[in-house]
Formats: sequence, structure tokens, C-alpha cells
Amino acid sequence: MAARDPHRFINELDETSVERIASRLESRAQDDVFSRLLDGYVARLALPSRASILEVGCGTGAVLRSIARRSDFTGQAIGVDHCQSFIDAASAFAQAEGVDDRLAFRMGDAHKLDFPPATFDVVIAHTLISHVTEPMAVLGEMARLVRPGGTVVVFDGDYASLTYAYRDHSFGQRMDSALSFSTFNNPRIMRDLPRLLPGLGLKVEAAWGEAVVEIGHASYFRSFAETYVPYVKNTGLLPAQSIEAWYREQRQAMENGTFFAACNYYTYLARRV
Repeated sequence: MAARDPHRFINELDETSVERIASRLESRAQDDVFSRLLDGYVARLALPSRASILEVGCGTGAVLRSIARRSDFTGQAIGVDHCQSFIDAASAFAQAEGVDDRLAFRMGDAHKLDFPPATFDVVIAHTLISHVTEPMAVLGEMARLVRPGGTVVVFDGDYASLTYAYRDHSFGQRMDSALSFSTFNNPRIMRDLPRLLPGLGLKVEAAWGEAVVEIGHASYFRSFAETYVPYVKNTGLLPAQSIEAWYREQRQAMENGTFFAACNYYTYLARRV
């Protein structure tokens, strides 16, 4: 069976699978390491008074809720996603947290968005570009929608760097690759942005990378494995029995404090010229 990025084909999944991925998005947002990465780029945004923000591929709205809670944000933000279940969840979470007066969520395709040109001060793609069908089309839409002088933010992982420790190094490497291949349509896309963004009229103002690493304990990589190992099994890339042995050892390592996993993440802040 061919690999099918579950985020890319979210609307073809059953309700249980959608709920599992939604839970993963929320647990990830609450992870201390991941929230630090978000705060790292939000703090560097020069937001004008009453800033207008768009997040493309907003999922359950965790990123925009985090921004709306900031004391220095006095504007309005819109989140767009192609999954109605995510939009419903995002609206409910925003209302529950009392930030729904500053946030709105709607259905939309990241490849062709229904907004006039130069509408927003900031356009964000937070762990989106690794999943989409045509990255250049999505980046082009982001460039079209940001105002001259405004900022496009692209944050995502380089999932070719994803690795879990495993005593059988050969199989461990194959499992790392299978996880990347099964979960991300564009696992290496962040390496291409320095070449791609200028052609869209976007000047890279700042860019940096950080490793998400868990040693001994696991939270971020625990939920990653819980969510995505079933998709590796579905591809038939590796024997199911071997996958189970790998997953069993990961769970044991999480319990006895011998766990290790890591992945590199990158942030680009680009100004519309």
C-alpha cells in the first residue's frame, strides 16, 4: 500500500482517526519544548496596532489561541483549514478560552484561498508546508495575501532528520524513514526555502533551526509514535511484527528512562518586498 500523509488526506479518514490527530495537535501545542518554539518566532514579529493575522492550515487553532492570549496582541486573526472537524474544534476551543472575539475559523484550501491580495500583516504556516500537495502553490498564496512589508512565517520540521534510538541500528534507520515517509508529504521541504522564497517576492529576514530532543522521558515523541505508527503499518513498508517490536521497545524505554528521540525544526521569517 502506498504511503498517504494522514494530514493531507484528513477528510478521507474515519472519525476516530481524525480525533486521534486532533488530540495529537493539542497535546503537541501544550508540550513545553514545542510551545517555546512557537513563542520564539511570535516574539520576533513586529505586529502593528490592530494587526491582521492569517494562519493557513490552522488545525485545532492552538497557534492562534496562543497568539490571542498575548497581552500585546490587539488585532484579529483568521484560521483556515480544509477539515471541518478541525474548524469546529478550533472554534469551540477559542470560545472555551474566551478568545473567540479575536479569532475566526473557516474552511478553505491552502492552495487557493478566498481572500483579496495584500489582506494580512502576517501569514503563518505552522507545520503545514510538510503536508500539502503543492508547496509552491501554498507559498505563493501566502505571498499574495500578505501586505507589502508584512511577514510570512513558515515553521516546520525537517523530518528526514527524525530519529528514534533502537538497538538494531539498521532497522531503526528504516523505521525512521518509514515514519517520515508515511506521515509527511514533503519531509525535506524546509531545506528548499532559501531558494524558493525570493522567487515569490519574499526576502528572508531571519531564519534559524532548533532540535527537539527528548532523552530519558518522552511526551512529544510519545504522542507522535502513538498517532503515526499505525500509518507505518498500513503502508506495508516493513513487517508488522518488526514494527511491533520497535514500538514495544520505545514504550519500555519511555518507562525505564532510557528513551531517546530527536528531530530538527526550522523557522523562516520573510518580508514581502
